[in-house]
Formats: sequence, structure tokens, C-alpha cells
Amino acid sequence: MDDLNVHGINKNHNAILENRKRLLLSGVTDVDSFNENQMLLFTELGELLIRGKNLHINEMNVETGDFSVEGDIWALIYGDKDKNKRLGFIKKIFK
Repeated sequence: MDDLNVHGINKNHNAILENRKRLLLSGVTDVDSFNENQMLLFTELGELLIRGKNLHINEMNVETGDFSVEGDIWALIYGDKDKNKRLGFIKKIFK
């Protein structure tokens, strides 16, 4: 029952990292900010900070939640599961 929200709807999020060069995500609900070195996303299961170099978005489908990034991917950092509750340490990174 951990993958169900209060309305009984499945909350899914998957990440596939290929050779640290390509990242395929599902369950992306929003993109808060992005540049060549980091991206802050919201997924069905919380905040996700992607760090790297020469990052660029290849695909972003708002209907399906599919998201694709290419570049030198160094880190995936997950934050708070509640989108309405902003992450303290990730928020400080973008200041």
C-alpha cells in the first residue's frame, strides 16, 4: 500500500541511468529549475536533484510524466516526498 496515495491512485516513479550519460525518468510531475549543471524536479515520490555537467533535457512529456536527460550525470539526490513541503538543503543549493 506504500505506492498508493490517499485517493487509491498508484504513485510510481522509476529511474534508469545508462552509463552515467543518459537518465530516463517516469513519474515526473514538475520541473522547478534547470541549467547545465543541475536540475530540480518533482516526481510522484518527491523532489529529485540531478547534478552533473553539460546536462540537457531530451524529452519531457507532461501527460505521461516521462523525462529524459543527457550529459555527464554525477548525482541523483532525493529529497522530501511531499511536493508542498520544500526541501531545505536543496533550496539552499540554488541560492
